[in-house]
Amino acid sequence: MRYSDHADPVITLTAGPVNAYPEVLRGLSRTVLYDYDPAFQLFYEKVVDKAQKAMRLSNKPLILHGEPVLGLEAAAASLITPDDVVLNLASGVYGKGFGYWAKRYSPHLLEIEVPYNEAIDPQSVADMLKAHPEITIVSVCHHDTPSGTINPIDAIGALVSAHGAYLIVDAVSSFGGMKTHPEDCRADIYVTGPGKCLGAPPALTIMGVSERAWAKMKANKAAPRASVLSIVDWENAWSRDKPFPFTPSVAEVNGLDVALDLYLNEGPEAVWARHALTAKAMRAGVVGMGLSIWAANDKIASPSTTAVRTPDGVDEKALRIAARARYGVVFSSGRGETLGKLTRVGHMGPTAQPIYAIAALTALGGAMNAAGQKLAVGKGIDAALAVIDADA
Repeated sequence: MRYSDHADPVITLTAGPVNAYPEVLRGLSRTVLYDYDPAFQLFYEKVVDKAQKAMRLSNKPLILHGEPVLGLEAAAASLITPDDVVLNLASGVYGKGFGYWAKRYSPHLLEIEVPYNEAIDPQSVADMLKAHPEITIVSVCHHDTPSGTINPIDAIGALVSAHGAYLIVDAVSSFGGMKTHPEDCRADIYVTGPGKCLGAPPALTIMGVSERAWAKMKANKAAPRASVLSIVDWENAWSRDKPFPFTPSVAEVNGLDVALDLYLNEGPEAVWARHALTAKAMRAGVVGMGLSIWAANDKIASPSTTAVRTPDGVDEKALRIAARARYGVVFSSGRGETLGKLTRVGHMGPTAQPIYAIAALTALGGAMNAAGQKLAVGKGIDAALAVIDADA
């Protein structure tokens, strides 16, 4: 099978964008209504209500009409003032990246940074808050996707709350695939989207905002207004009686509606369980065939992405090309500091099913062997199947 830029892959097992559920794709084909049509305004309100239920929020979430990078930058621009002292927690490329936005809005930036295969220790956060009582905002990435690692945001959030600081959480690739909600971790701004574990296209931001964060942003005269980065302009846009600041992404809202229905109807706990089982089987298979996981230990390995360490002497880019060409399976590269050092296998939305772990192991192991490795691919698949069978 020859590699072609235009050939459709058989299976997309990336860390995002991910495959969308077929039902979501059908939802995208619904009629694109005029945004001031009363039918759409009522529909939009109902979609926000579903998001509120899914996120287990006591107030209304908001939707920003752009993929979650928009939400993360908007959070920095809206909440952070020049007088704030920001503590950024960097356990990976994306966590580190938020610090660049924070520095744009306040010169007072502190960081805790750990190796990008480790997670943030809550004790280090407690120590930093004690040493710097002037800290007013803490930012953390829950699942740092380029490393496939998870930070303990509930424990971190409890410390931040006790300190009286505001917490910004990047939950873009964790919400919907594991147990995490804005109020569980006491987040003041919690950013996620439908394009990862909810199995929809990556074109919207879903955001949980605490009441005190609303108050702080509205008091911040420098917070964006009449701008695509504005959060405050969208505060009441959920209501059928309020105008939209600008035209919402109608088709994407149609898709989000279906994605939320699928999540709520299957049951969040069931969705989390199949994400976790798929990742557990994948990790067992990786180790069984003679490879290693990038994460320093299994406890911090993500249930929505498995990062596989690239063996010495293997060209990681060539490996992914071979997996696509030989097996029709697409994986993700690393990013920034992890580029070339690992291959990421996504377990998100419709591909968070154990059978996809078997497909991933077959393609990854076969491509590795084609690159000159001598892996026991069969043993890896047997190890994965043992995990799946044990759960049956």
